[in-house]
Amino acid sequence: MFYVMPQARENQISLDATSTYHCISRCVRRQFLCGMDSNTGKDFSHRRDWIRARIFELQSIFAIKVCAYAVMSNHVHLVLCVQQDVALDWDDVSNAL
Repeated sequence: MFYVMPQARENQISLDATSTYHCISRCVRRQFLCGMDSNTGKDFSHRRDWIRARIFELQSIFAIKVCAYAVMSNHVHLVLCVQQDVALDWDDVSNAL
């Protein structure tokens, strides 16, 4: 079996290569993120709006643009663009304290 050790983001992200990334996060153990769970009969549809709101809330405070997203029953897809020019214009937080 092939196992890849986790790596720091600075080793995974190269803004010189590309500023756009496709990110996926999924649930484990067949759990439902949103939608109707046919195994339990529970409806988790209300979570879709929570997740969407959180995605765009986070976009508003980070130098990341959400180019596309899909909230599926057990996973989320995000196409994100790093806005390096925006981040470089920010003041150093330590100077503000």
